[in-house]
Amino acid sequence: MQRSTTWVWIPFLVLSFVWGTSYLWIKVALATVPPLTLVAGRLTLGAALVGVVVAIAREPLPRSPRQYGHLLVMSVVNIVVPFLLISVGEESMDSALAAILNATVPLFVIVIAPLFLPDEGITVARVAGLAIGFAGVLLLVAPGLAAGLGTSTPAELMMVASSLSYACGNVYARRNVRGLAPMIPALFQVGFAAAITVPLALLVDRPWTSVHPAPVALLAIAWLGFLGSGLAYLAYFTILRHWGSMRTSMTSYLLPVVGLAGGALVLGEPVTASRVGATVLIAGGIALVSSPAALRRLAGRSRPATAPVPAEAPSAER
Repeated sequence: MQRSTTWVWIPFLVLSFVWGTSYLWIKVALATVPPLTLVAGRLTLGAALVGVVVAIAREPLPRSPRQYGHLLVMSVVNIVVPFLLISVGEESMDSALAAILNATVPLFVIVIAPLFLPDEGITVARVAGLAIGFAGVLLLVAPGLAAGLGTSTPAELMMVASSLSYACGNVYARRNVRGLAPMIPALFQVGFAAAITVPLALLVDRPWTSVHPAPVALLAIAWLGFLGSGLAYLAYFTILRHWGSMRTSMTSYLLPVVGLAGGALVLGEPVTASRVGATVLIAGGIALVSSPAALRRLAGRSRPATAPVPAEAPSAER
């Protein structure tokens, strides 16, 4: 790792903690708030926070209409779709299980990236990592599939689909969103996502008549908004600018650990052998995918002035 990017470990750890605990807070909020309203509320707060930061910093806005188009696509692929999938999925599954399954983002990145990014090649180690990581996913999902799609299996598949969406956003950003200060894509990605989900929540949920959030749910939305959707995306784009897509996706190492611990300590969710085993397999797969040689290569070619800035989640939800 280059000496000049050592400080990036600070936002990396902050991001891992904030996104890792997001699954816990989503579960708490869903007790009294429907998924669409939850997503709209957190994105509104997140957009407000990032907007204030951009205004204070007086960062110049993009001038190219094409750039705004890319940011709009990113808002849908990297926020709207995965946020809704995760929130709906967590209505019928534990937060810890959601965190573990959502840690598969790097495994999807390694499949998708070579199709669009010539410098992201597939190696034997990465193929092995892919196989091991998906073995962890199967350890969690296969029992429900064998039983004929139990009540939690569709939710588990939603988590996997959200990881795929994050991975697509990660690769899309690296290919198309370049030369912007980290807070600019954060602003427009979260802002566009809020502009999409708020009208939908008003039309579908009619929250002023049907939603009665508990005080702890309001706290959860505030955490998810200001930290999970505001501060986290500022950190995410900062990390991606300096480290590149594959290395940034290493936040997925910590997401299942934080999610498993948070669910057990706060919500009393079970820490089963299959969940621990799946976490180990997925983390081991990511370790092979993000081999030291690949990380050195990524670090060596990353340059703040030219490196692309976009999402994963997750690692990601977040």
